[in-house]
Amino acid sequence: MLLDFYSEIYSWIRGGLFVLFIYHLLIFFQNKSKLYLYYSLYLLALTIYLLQHVVPEYFIGFYEYFNYSLQFLAYAAYVAFARDLLDTRTHLIIWDKYFEIEIKILLILSIVFISIQFFFGYEFQDRAFSIIMPMLTIFTLVTYYIIITRIKDNSAIYFVVGSLVYLLLANISFIGMFTGDKFFKDFGVQPMFFVYLGAILQSIIFSIIIGFIIKRIQEKSKNAEVRLAVKLKEMEELKMTTLQSQMNPHFLFNSLNSINNFVLKNEVEKASDYITKFSKLIRVILNSSSSPTSPLSEELKILALYVKLEQMRVTGGFDYIVNIDKKLNLDAIKVPPLFLQPFIENAIWHGIMKKEGKKTINLTIKEDKGNVLCVVLDNGIGINKTKKQNYLLQKRKFFGARTTENRIRILHQNKGVHIETKDISTDTNTGTQVLISFPLT
Repeated sequence: MLLDFYSEIYSWIRGGLFVLFIYHLLIFFQNKSKLYLYYSLYLLALTIYLLQHVVPEYFIGFYEYFNYSLQFLAYAAYVAFARDLLDTRTHLIIWDKYFEIEIKILLILSIVFISIQFFFGYEFQDRAFSIIMPMLTIFTLVTYYIIITRIKDNSAIYFVVGSLVYLLLANISFIGMFTGDKFFKDFGVQPMFFVYLGAILQSIIFSIIIGFIIKRIQEKSKNAEVRLAVKLKEMEELKMTTLQSQMNPHFLFNSLNSINNFVLKNEVEKASDYITKFSKLIRVILNSSSSPTSPLSEELKILALYVKLEQMRVTGGFDYIVNIDKKLNLDAIKVPPLFLQPFIENAIWHGIMKKEGKKTINLTIKEDKGNVLCVVLDNGIGINKTKKQNYLLQKRKFFGARTTENRIRILHQNKGVHIETKDISTDTNTGTQVLISFPLT
């Protein structure tokens, strides 16, 4: 029975996978959730792949070209399904980038293997697949370890268990590429039987996971009012936390100390001017803290007030030059509150503050290939020299940059955000450049 692909058990598994494909595709059309689309595409590719031994002879040419490509397409849909199911964009920010790259590689491989068949034949596909498969398996096993250790959720455990069942059974069939069919047929089974078995077991486990997710959503909806009240409370707490993190205690202390110095030196006008600017900055920061985002135009106004205060505190002052691309609609670009301030602060206190002579900070904001590019450039002593002078200050500096990067990554769902800090010092000039790029829309 297990030697005949036309037997009931093989037909039942193929039919079951196809029914699951139709079911999840219909759910996708109902709620437009890509989770169901990716899973249905995975099931479709898997079903077509398993039909190769029972289709008419005139389909043999199709499978010679698309046999391995179907496996790569199925695996690409599987990875996309896993990203949505486990919400890796939130739980595994760094690894989510690798998953995105993996999907692109698998799609490319599906095309490459068609070309291999066209130019070199099916035997060469076999050899190439036998090289790629172990590498994919190793990467997949590492990924499962990351998922289990970093995502504390039962869905992650069931997902890994279901995936491992299929992976282990499929690799048993993969051994047939080296031992030949006779090794398995001597035991009364087709090598592909283990792929069939792994596919149906995995599908059952994945269906259970999706059932848990649906049940979880229903339970949450029953307590919507309570959850809303809790969320509102959490939002207020987050606003207060954000406000406290924005108003750097060191900045507040230094500002009050500067006012005291002006008074002691009997520089009443400077003290009054400083207090006026300081109160404006406090007021606009309080206003901006009421929302998780604010227009880039408002951020630049707040930043200008902050810089004016720092110019009064820094001995000899410094030049602050802003260049903005006129094509950009600053009111339409949303950013986290005070997302540029940490970089300007670093440029002042870890860069130009330690430099003799003319001190300059340039801020450039422009469009670059569909992204907003912010460039903070100072002519200070350079980040490499700062590292050598004070490790603790440098550690704090990078913490501020990482915090800002995380805030803007969350805003854009971990897509297209890049922040880079580099020393641009030469034999004749010194300085640091910070590049901050995020999607325009």
